[in-house]
Amino acid sequence: MNKIENLSEFANKRYGQNFLKNDAIIKQIVQSIPNDNLRVAEIGPGLGDLTKELVTTRNVTAFEVDKRLCEHLQTTFSESIHAETLKINCGDVLKHWENNLLLNEPYHLVANLPYYIATNIILKALKDENCQSVLVMVQKEVAQKFSAQSGEKAFSGLSVLTQTVGFGELLFDVGAENFVPPPKVTSSILLIRKTRSEDNKDFEDFLKVAFKQPRKKLSKNLATHYDKDKIEALLQHLEVSLTIRPHEAETSMYHHLYNELNKDNIDGRTKQQ
Repeated sequence: MNKIENLSEFANKRYGQNFLKNDAIIKQIVQSIPNDNLRVAEIGPGLGDLTKELVTTRNVTAFEVDKRLCEHLQTTFSESIHAETLKINCGDVLKHWENNLLLNEPYHLVANLPYYIATNIILKALKDENCQSVLVMVQKEVAQKFSAQSGEKAFSGLSVLTQTVGFGELLFDVGAENFVPPPKVTSSILLIRKTRSEDNKDFEDFLKVAFKQPRKKLSKNLATHYDKDKIEALLQHLEVSLTIRPHEAETSMYHHLYNELNKDNIDGRTKQQ
């Protein structure tokens, strides 16, 4: 494989590039992919260290925004490209994803995601009916928000969205010393196994209201957009304390509250008070 000297200078801050250089961790990531023959979509392959492992057992479609790295990957993986086990798309992955389908076949998403687009990419994957699982390296705080369980302080609207379509798990942490240049935060490997897909912007907006001030009462947050008496009546019907905090409620409760509170609203949209 072609080598690029002085990775710290080569990394592009514009794209949030931090190159993972620990082969043991790369192998752990590959071993965590669900065991089947589905194609892998890799976002931000960078220098191709993870790609090198992926193409030994999988067909891979990679999306790289950095033109310099695209040229490097096309040269380095010319044999895999010729053998059609690797496809490289140069450009912004979100432009490929405009219709909520990254690939026109079932696939697993595997990536070391730049922190500045990580949440957006994962949310797109949860909505994409062809995406069967998400295995990504992200900032630890982001991984916790997607994988937290009800009652944990990190439980958030992102946790609810994950549990709506499947199950999220933080597999292991990756320290800054494993990257060049080292980031200022700890990273984690997040796995989301999907059982279904859902694209409901109204429900996402509802969750933003519910978790707007996470340490305040859920009823108080919801009362900024819905009738206070109706909220309290619903919580009492569910035999839930009126002082419950957003992170203490179950995912099923959020769906129930959303459905009931939006029954009388035009097009199911949230009313502004």
